[in-house]
Amino acid sequence: MNDNGQSRPSRHDPVTIACPACGRSFPPVGRQRWCSDACRSLGYRRRKHAATPPVVIATPTPRRPHTVYECDACGSRALGEQRCECGTFARRVGIGGCCPECDAPVAVEELVGPDLTVLR
Repeated sequence: MNDNGQSRPSRHDPVTIACPACGRSFPPVGRQRWCSDACRSLGYRRRKHAATPPVVIATPTPRRPHTVYECDACGSRALGEQRCECGTFARRVGIGGCCPECDAPVAVEELVGPDLTVLR
């Protein structure tokens, strides 16, 4: 009470505070921060969902351009081309690329051995 007989609010708490969830002003009781249980639940959900980053899924890359194919009919190899020049479909040998020396398609499995192959 002050000298005029009027009650004053506590020095530490304002008369009304704004709810962090909805922004509505309300008179706090004790250490109350939220105007209602619904706003308190909403604040909890916002804090928990803000802490987890969104899941980012990498875009899949096609394996066909890096796959070595070999024709069973004529024995020729191609990189990224499943249909042979003779018109038949070639079988997949594995992931690979062109040899830097002879420019022929070579599978990784042929270079490192079948036990060390990671990509299949």
